Amino acid sequence: MDQRLIRPLVALAAMLAVLLPGAPAFAHNALAQATPAKGATVTKAPTSVKLKFLQKLNPDKTTITVTGAGAVEASEPEVDGATGTITFEPLANGAYTVAYQVASKDGHTVKGSYKFTVADPSATAEPTTAATTPAADESLVAVPPPASSAAATTELASDQDDSGGSGLLITLIVAALAVIALGIFLVTRRRKTT
Repeated sequence: MDQRLIRPLVALAAMLAVLLPGAPAFAHNALAQATPAKGATVTKAPTSVKLKFLQKLNPDKTTITVTGAGAVEASEPEVDGATGTITFEPLANGAYTVAYQVASKDGHTVKGSYKFTVADPSATAEPTTAATTPAADESLVAVPPPASSAAATTELASDQDDSGGSGLLITLIVAALAVIALGIFLVTRRRKTT
């Protein structure tokens, strides 16, 4: 093969190695699809949450929870390949948070969460104690969800963001090694031709 053709091909291969995303073997598990969907407003009260991931789930290391103003009593996650499902009684109207924790093929734990809203015209609102409370105390009934719930959601979301960081680090290391290998190859080739 012509010497003038080899160098551009090696340079092109090195650029592709740097520019292409990390190999799938280094990827962590991630949520691919959710029912109810992230940020959705559903008009029929759901009785389940179904999460589909990119990798097969380990039933022993899969946790899925739903919380609204309080905890929702749900079944243990039923795992089928890359899909985890929990079931519960129809949800009342309101905002809900789905939180999950699963393991990647490499054993890394991936956490995340998202919100959805139920606005079912035929569903009943969550029971309140306002009907049994004197009118003077009604302002005490409307208590927002505890701050710890919001903090837990934020923590879960930030954990999911952190899990992708190690994949990026590995990609950068592989890219740096490819550039170094190309440099060594070119220097060695130049010495042989002179």
